[in-house]
Amino acid sequence: MRVKTGVVRRRRHKKILKQARGFYSGRRKHFRKAKEQLERSLVYAYRDRKQKKRDFRKLWITRINAACRLNDMSYSRFMHGLKLAGIELDRKILADMAMNEPEHFSKIVEKAKAAL
Repeated sequence: MRVKTGVVRRRRHKKILKQARGFYSGRRKHFRKAKEQLERSLVYAYRDRKQKKRDFRKLWITRINAACRLNDMSYSRFMHGLKLAGIELDRKILADMAMNEPEHFSKIVEKAKAAL
């Protein structure tokens, strides 16, 4: 008995092509190219969800370090001073304070200096 895959194949192709919307040129129109690009794109998406966390942490550390240098202190000594002072603020909050509220950040730096 011969089995034709018309409906099943069309559904499978439509599912892939729907996910490939927004791709450039034949990568959204031709099934094989769309499938190849979609597999690659999903790999990038998975990888970059992890990398995004690293990138933001790096940005926060850079901002905190720059603000610490304005207050005559290095980043590593500042973080050690915070730990000794018992101040539990994460890097995201510290970076935001360093950017938007420098006077409050300076007070925290003074407390970290005193704890050292």
